[in-house]
Amino acid sequence: MPLAALAMAFAVRASGLSVDEGALNARILVGALSSAIMFTTIFVVLDHAEAVARRVGEPYGTLVLTFAVTAIEVSIIVSMMLHGANNPTLARESVFSTVMITSTGVVGICLTLGGWRYRKQAIVRQGTSAYLSVLIALTVMTLILPTYTQATDPGTFSAAQLGFVSVLSVLLYASFVFAQTVRHREDFVQEQAHDVPTRTASHDSISVSALLLLCGLVGIVLLAEQVAASVEDALAAYQVTQADSIVGAMIAALVLMPEAISAIRASFRNELQRSLNVAMGSACATIGLTIPAVAAASLLTGRGLTLGLPASDAVLLVLALFICSVSFSTERTTFLTGMVHVVVFFTYVFLIFVP
Repeated sequence: MPLAALAMAFAVRASGLSVDEGALNARILVGALSSAIMFTTIFVVLDHAEAVARRVGEPYGTLVLTFAVTAIEVSIIVSMMLHGANNPTLARESVFSTVMITSTGVVGICLTLGGWRYRKQAIVRQGTSAYLSVLIALTVMTLILPTYTQATDPGTFSAAQLGFVSVLSVLLYASFVFAQTVRHREDFVQEQAHDVPTRTASHDSISVSALLLLCGLVGIVLLAEQVAASVEDALAAYQVTQADSIVGAMIAALVLMPEAISAIRASFRNELQRSLNVAMGSACATIGLTIPAVAAASLLTGRGLTLGLPASDAVLLVLALFICSVSFSTERTTFLTGMVHVVVFFTYVFLIFVP
Protein backbone atom coordinates (compact mmCIF):
# COMPACT_ATOMS: atom_id res chain seq x y z
CA MET A 1 0.00 0.00 0.00
CA PRO A 2 1.44 3.44 -0.89
CA LEU A 3 2.60 5.40 2.12
CA ALA A 4 0.18 8.26 1.38
CA ALA A 5 -2.83 5.93 1.57
CA LEU A 6 -1.39 4.19 4.63
CA ALA A 7 -0.99 7.54 6.41
CA MET A 8 -4.61 8.44 5.69
CA ALA A 9 -5.80 5.06 7.00
CA PHE A 10 -3.77 5.42 10.20
CA ALA A 11 -4.96 9.01 10.66
CA VAL A 12 -8.61 7.98 10.36
CA ARG A 13 -8.05 5.16 12.83
CA ALA A 14 -6.18 7.41 15.28
CA SER A 15 -8.86 10.11 15.11
CA GLY A 16 -11.47 7.48 15.96
CA LEU A 17 -9.67 6.22 19.05
CA SER A 18 -11.29 7.02 22.37
CA VAL A 19 -8.48 7.82 24.75
CA ASP A 20 -9.32 8.63 28.36
CA GLU A 21 -8.91 12.34 29.02
CA GLY A 22 -6.75 11.51 32.04
CA ALA A 23 -4.40 9.28 30.07
CA LEU A 24 -2.02 12.09 29.14
CA ASN A 25 0.88 9.74 28.38
CA ALA A 26 -1.24 7.73 25.97
CA ARG A 27 -2.35 10.87 24.13
CA ILE A 28 1.24 12.07 23.87
CA LEU A 29 2.30 8.66 22.55
CA VAL A 30 -0.38 8.82 19.85
CA GLY A 31 0.83 12.32 18.97
CA ALA A 32 4.45 11.15 18.73
CA LEU A 33 3.54 8.23 16.47
CA SER A 34 1.39 10.53 14.36
CA SER A 35 4.34 12.94 14.06
CA ALA A 36 6.69 10.21 12.80
CA ILE A 37 4.24 9.01 10.16
CA MET A 38 3.31 12.55 9.16
CA PHE A 39 6.90 13.68 8.59
CA THR A 40 7.58 10.61 6.45
CA THR A 41 4.40 11.18 4.47
CA ILE A 42 5.32 14.81 3.82
CA PHE A 43 8.29 13.83 1.67
CA VAL A 44 6.18 11.37 -0.31
CA VAL A 45 3.51 14.02 -0.84
CA LEU A 46 6.17 16.46 -2.01
CA ASP A 47 7.27 14.09 -4.77
CA HIS A 48 3.68 13.75 -6.00
CA ALA A 49 3.13 17.51 -5.75
CA GLU A 50 6.29 18.17 -7.75
CA ALA A 51 5.13 15.75 -10.44
CA VAL A 52 1.75 17.44 -10.74
CA ALA A 53 3.32 20.91 -10.68
CA ARG A 54 5.77 20.05 -13.47
CA ARG A 55 2.91 18.75 -15.58
CA VAL A 56 0.55 21.72 -15.25
CA GLY A 57 3.38 24.29 -15.35
CA GLU A 58 3.87 27.57 -13.52
CA PRO A 59 2.27 29.37 -11.82
CA TYR A 60 -0.50 26.76 -11.68
CA GLY A 61 1.81 24.17 -10.15
CA THR A 62 2.46 26.20 -7.03
CA LEU A 63 -1.25 26.86 -6.59
CA VAL A 64 -1.91 23.11 -6.35
CA LEU A 65 0.15 22.81 -3.19
CA THR A 66 -0.93 26.21 -1.86
CA PHE A 67 -4.65 25.47 -2.02
CA ALA A 68 -4.13 22.00 -0.57
CA VAL A 69 -2.09 23.25 2.38
CA THR A 70 -4.54 26.12 3.02
CA ALA A 71 -7.40 23.63 3.10
CA ILE A 72 -5.42 21.64 5.66
CA GLU A 73 -4.90 24.65 7.91
CA VAL A 74 -8.53 25.74 7.68
CA SER A 75 -9.79 22.30 8.64
CA ILE A 76 -7.41 22.01 11.61
CA ILE A 77 -8.21 25.47 12.97
CA VAL A 78 -11.98 25.11 12.56
CA SER A 79 -12.00 21.63 14.11
CA MET A 80 -9.99 22.82 17.11
CA MET A 81 -12.17 25.92 17.43
CA LEU A 82 -15.32 23.80 17.61
CA HIS A 83 -13.78 21.19 19.94
CA GLY A 84 -14.12 21.76 23.67
CA ALA A 85 -13.94 25.21 25.22
CA ASN A 86 -13.80 28.23 22.96
CA ASN A 87 -10.30 29.41 22.06
CA PRO A 88 -10.82 32.84 20.44
CA THR A 89 -7.13 33.53 19.71
CA LEU A 90 -6.16 30.22 18.08
CA ALA A 91 -6.96 31.36 14.54
CA ARG A 92 -5.08 34.62 15.05
CA GLU A 93 -1.98 32.88 16.37
CA SER A 94 -2.00 30.32 13.57
CA VAL A 95 -2.41 32.90 10.81
CA PHE A 96 0.20 35.20 12.35
CA SER A 97 2.61 32.29 12.67
CA THR A 98 2.03 31.32 9.04
CA VAL A 99 2.87 34.82 7.83
CA MET A 100 5.99 35.04 10.02
CA ILE A 101 7.22 31.54 9.14
CA THR A 102 6.79 32.06 5.41
CA SER A 103 7.95 35.68 5.07
CA THR A 104 10.96 35.36 7.38
CA GLY A 105 11.76 31.68 7.95
CA VAL A 106 11.06 30.00 4.60
CA VAL A 107 11.99 33.02 2.49
CA GLY A 108 15.09 33.61 4.61
CA ILE A 109 16.34 30.04 4.26
CA CYS A 110 15.68 30.04 0.51
CA LEU A 111 17.51 33.33 -0.02
CA THR A 112 20.42 32.35 2.23
CA LEU A 113 21.05 28.87 0.83
CA GLY A 114 20.34 29.86 -2.76
CA GLY A 115 22.49 32.98 -2.49
CA TRP A 116 25.35 31.01 -0.92
CA ARG A 117 25.25 28.46 -3.73
CA TYR A 118 24.71 30.79 -6.70
CA ARG A 119 26.04 34.09 -5.24
CA LYS A 120 23.10 36.03 -6.76
CA GLN A 121 19.63 34.89 -7.72
CA ALA A 122 17.11 36.62 -9.96
CA ILE A 123 13.45 37.28 -9.21
CA VAL A 124 10.58 38.77 -11.17
CA ARG A 125 10.06 42.11 -9.47
CA GLN A 126 6.50 42.66 -10.69
CA GLY A 127 5.35 39.33 -9.29
CA THR A 128 6.92 39.77 -5.87
CA SER A 129 5.53 43.31 -5.65
CA ALA A 130 2.05 41.93 -6.31
CA TYR A 131 2.48 39.37 -3.54
CA LEU A 132 3.62 42.03 -1.09
CA SER A 133 0.85 44.49 -1.89
CA VAL A 134 -1.83 41.83 -1.35
CA LEU A 135 -0.12 40.48 1.76
CA ILE A 136 0.26 43.92 3.35
CA ALA A 137 -3.38 44.84 2.69
CA LEU A 138 -4.70 41.54 4.05
CA THR A 139 -2.53 41.47 7.18
CA VAL A 140 -3.31 45.05 8.16
CA MET A 141 -7.06 44.61 7.63
CA THR A 142 -7.34 41.33 9.52
CA LEU A 143 -4.58 41.31 12.17
CA ILE A 144 -3.91 44.97 13.02
CA LEU A 145 -7.12 46.90 12.29
CA PRO A 146 -9.25 44.98 14.86
CA THR A 147 -7.14 46.47 17.66
CA TYR A 148 -8.27 49.98 16.72
CA THR A 149 -11.95 49.53 15.85
CA GLN A 150 -14.50 50.96 18.29
CA ALA A 151 -17.64 48.90 17.73
CA THR A 152 -16.53 46.13 20.10
CA ASP A 153 -13.72 45.29 22.50
CA PRO A 154 -10.13 45.88 21.30
CA GLY A 155 -8.87 43.06 19.10
CA THR A 156 -12.31 42.00 17.89
CA PHE A 157 -14.66 42.86 15.05
CA SER A 158 -18.42 43.22 15.28
CA ALA A 159 -20.47 40.75 13.25
CA ALA A 160 -20.94 43.31 10.47
CA GLN A 161 -17.26 44.25 10.44
CA LEU A 162 -16.16 40.61 10.45
CA GLY A 163 -18.42 39.76 7.53
CA PHE A 164 -17.37 42.85 5.58
CA VAL A 165 -13.64 42.22 6.01
CA SER A 166 -14.06 38.54 5.18
CA VAL A 167 -15.81 39.31 1.90
CA LEU A 168 -13.14 41.86 0.98
CA SER A 169 -10.39 39.34 1.78
CA VAL A 170 -11.91 36.71 -0.49
CA LEU A 171 -12.44 39.23 -3.31
CA LEU A 172 -8.89 40.54 -3.05
CA TYR A 173 -7.36 37.08 -3.03
CA ALA A 174 -9.56 35.96 -5.94
CA SER A 175 -8.41 39.02 -7.90
CA PHE A 176 -4.82 38.15 -7.12
CA VAL A 177 -5.24 34.55 -8.33
CA PHE A 178 -6.87 35.83 -11.52
CA ALA A 179 -3.93 38.15 -12.13
CA GLN A 180 -1.44 35.40 -11.33
CA THR A 181 -2.94 32.76 -13.58
CA VAL A 182 -4.61 34.72 -16.39
CA ARG A 183 -4.18 38.47 -16.67
CA HIS A 184 -0.50 38.89 -15.72
CA ARG A 185 0.76 35.33 -15.68
CA GLU A 186 4.17 36.34 -17.07
CA ASP A 187 4.89 38.38 -13.93
CA PHE A 188 5.02 35.20 -11.85
CA VAL A 189 6.98 32.94 -14.18
CA GLN A 190 10.76 32.80 -14.25
CA GLU A 191 12.73 31.23 -17.05
CA GLN A 192 14.08 27.90 -15.89
CA ALA A 193 17.81 27.64 -15.38
CA HIS A 194 19.60 25.91 -18.23
CA ASP A 195 21.28 23.38 -15.97
CA VAL A 196 18.00 22.16 -14.50
CA PRO A 197 16.79 18.97 -16.16
CA THR A 198 13.15 18.75 -17.15
CA ARG A 199 11.09 15.62 -16.84
CA THR A 200 7.93 14.67 -18.63
CA ALA A 201 5.26 12.37 -17.33
CA SER A 202 2.33 10.53 -18.84
CA HIS A 203 -1.27 11.41 -18.12
CA ASP A 204 -1.72 8.14 -16.25
CA SER A 205 1.19 8.79 -13.91
CA ILE A 206 -0.04 12.33 -13.28
CA SER A 207 -3.49 11.02 -12.41
CA VAL A 208 -1.97 8.56 -9.96
CA SER A 209 0.23 11.30 -8.48
CA ALA A 210 -2.77 13.59 -8.06
CA LEU A 211 -4.77 10.85 -6.33
CA LEU A 212 -1.91 9.95 -3.98
CA LEU A 213 -1.31 13.65 -3.33
CA LEU A 214 -4.91 14.01 -2.21
CA CYS A 215 -4.71 10.91 -0.01
CA GLY A 216 -1.46 12.08 1.55
CA LEU A 217 -2.79 15.55 2.26
CA VAL A 218 -5.91 14.16 3.91
CA GLY A 219 -3.68 11.95 6.03
CA ILE A 220 -1.44 14.87 6.95
CA VAL A 221 -4.34 17.07 8.01
CA LEU A 222 -5.74 14.39 10.32
CA LEU A 223 -2.31 13.53 11.69
CA ALA A 224 -1.47 17.19 12.25
CA GLU A 225 -4.69 17.56 14.20
CA GLN A 226 -3.64 14.67 16.43
CA VAL A 227 -0.19 16.20 16.96
CA ALA A 228 -1.57 19.66 17.74
CA ALA A 229 -4.12 18.23 20.18
CA SER A 230 -1.38 16.26 21.96
CA VAL A 231 0.80 19.34 22.25
CA GLU A 232 -2.14 21.36 23.56
CA ASP A 233 -2.88 18.71 26.20
CA ALA A 234 0.77 18.56 27.28
CA LEU A 235 1.05 22.34 27.57
CA ALA A 236 -2.15 22.53 29.59
CA ALA A 237 -1.03 19.70 31.90
CA TYR A 238 2.27 21.40 32.64
CA GLN A 239 0.66 24.86 32.86
CA VAL A 240 2.92 26.36 30.20
CA THR A 241 2.37 30.04 29.51
CA GLN A 242 1.88 31.31 25.94
CA ALA A 243 0.13 28.03 25.12
CA ASP A 244 -1.97 29.62 22.35
CA SER A 245 1.12 31.05 20.65
CA ILE A 246 2.94 27.72 20.83
CA VAL A 247 -0.01 25.72 19.50
CA GLY A 248 -0.63 28.26 16.73
CA ALA A 249 3.03 28.14 15.70
CA MET A 250 2.93 24.34 15.86
CA ILE A 251 -0.09 24.15 13.56
CA ALA A 252 1.48 26.57 11.09
CA ALA A 253 4.82 24.76 11.10
CA LEU A 254 3.23 21.35 10.57
CA VAL A 255 0.98 22.31 7.69
CA LEU A 256 3.63 24.50 6.04
CA MET A 257 6.34 21.85 6.03
CA PRO A 258 5.49 20.45 2.56
CA GLU A 259 5.54 23.95 1.06
CA ALA A 260 8.70 24.93 2.95
CA ILE A 261 10.64 21.93 1.68
CA SER A 262 9.31 22.46 -1.84
CA ALA A 263 10.42 26.11 -1.76
CA ILE A 264 13.89 25.22 -0.49
CA ARG A 265 14.26 22.57 -3.20
CA ALA A 266 13.32 25.12 -5.86
CA SER A 267 15.88 27.58 -4.48
CA PHE A 268 18.58 24.91 -4.73
CA ARG A 269 17.64 24.47 -8.39
CA ASN A 270 18.10 28.22 -8.88
CA GLU A 271 14.34 28.69 -9.29
CA LEU A 272 13.99 31.45 -6.72
CA GLN A 273 10.81 32.90 -8.18
CA ARG A 274 9.10 29.54 -7.76
CA SER A 275 10.30 29.50 -4.14
CA LEU A 276 8.72 32.90 -3.58
CA ASN A 277 5.55 31.82 -5.36
CA VAL A 278 5.23 28.93 -2.93
CA ALA A 279 6.15 30.82 0.25
CA MET A 280 4.45 34.17 -0.32
CA GLY A 281 1.50 32.53 -2.04
CA SER A 282 0.92 30.46 1.07
CA ALA A 283 0.92 33.56 3.26
CA CYS A 284 -1.60 35.32 1.00
CA ALA A 285 -3.83 32.27 0.77
CA THR A 286 -3.76 31.74 4.52
CA ILE A 287 -5.17 35.19 5.23
CA GLY A 288 -7.35 35.45 2.14
CA LEU A 289 -9.05 32.09 2.72
CA THR A 290 -8.44 31.01 6.33
CA ILE A 291 -9.71 34.20 7.98
CA PRO A 292 -13.05 34.16 6.06
CA ALA A 293 -13.47 30.45 6.85
CA VAL A 294 -12.93 30.85 10.61
CA ALA A 295 -15.02 34.02 10.54
CA ALA A 296 -17.90 32.09 9.01
CA ALA A 297 -17.51 29.39 11.67
CA SER A 298 -17.49 32.05 14.37
CA LEU A 299 -20.62 33.77 13.06
CA LEU A 300 -22.51 30.49 12.60
CA THR A 301 -21.63 29.02 15.99
CA GLY A 302 -21.57 32.22 18.02
CA ARG A 303 -18.06 31.53 19.33
CA GLY A 304 -15.89 34.59 19.90
CA LEU A 305 -13.00 35.37 17.59
CA THR A 306 -10.10 37.65 18.52
CA LEU A 307 -7.99 38.73 15.55
CA GLY A 308 -6.14 41.83 16.71
CA LEU A 309 -2.47 41.21 17.52
CA PRO A 310 -0.84 42.42 20.72
CA ALA A 311 1.63 45.28 20.32
CA SER A 312 4.81 43.15 20.27
CA ASP A 313 3.48 40.80 17.57
CA ALA A 314 2.21 43.75 15.52
CA VAL A 315 5.70 45.28 15.58
CA LEU A 316 7.25 42.00 14.40
CA LEU A 317 4.68 41.70 11.62
CA VAL A 318 5.30 45.24 10.37
CA LEU A 319 9.07 44.61 10.54
CA ALA A 320 8.75 41.41 8.49
CA LEU A 321 6.65 43.09 5.82
CA PHE A 322 9.00 46.08 5.65
CA ILE A 323 12.04 43.83 5.23
CA CYS A 324 10.28 41.92 2.45
CA SER A 325 9.58 45.21 0.67
CA VAL A 326 13.24 46.18 0.87
CA SER A 327 14.57 42.73 -0.05
CA PHE A 328 12.45 42.47 -3.19
CA SER A 329 12.85 46.07 -4.33
CA THR A 330 15.56 44.94 -6.77
CA GLU A 331 15.70 42.02 -9.18
CA ARG A 332 18.62 40.28 -7.44
CA THR A 333 19.07 38.74 -4.00
CA THR A 334 22.12 37.46 -2.09
CA PHE A 335 22.72 35.34 0.98
CA LEU A 336 22.96 38.54 3.08
CA THR A 337 19.39 39.37 2.09
CA GLY A 338 18.33 36.00 3.40
CA MET A 339 20.25 36.37 6.65
CA VAL A 340 18.23 39.46 7.53
CA HIS A 341 15.02 37.45 7.20
CA VAL A 342 16.45 34.57 9.23
CA VAL A 343 17.43 36.91 12.09
CA VAL A 344 13.87 38.25 12.29
CA PHE A 345 12.55 34.69 12.22
CA PHE A 346 14.72 33.64 15.15
CA THR A 347 13.53 36.72 17.03
CA TYR A 348 9.93 35.67 16.44
CA VAL A 349 10.63 32.12 17.67
CA PHE A 350 12.49 33.37 20.75
CA LEU A 351 9.65 35.72 21.75
CA ILE A 352 7.15 32.87 21.60
CA PHE A 353 8.84 31.23 24.58
CA VAL A 354 10.23 34.38 26.23
CA PRO A 355 7.59 37.07 25.58
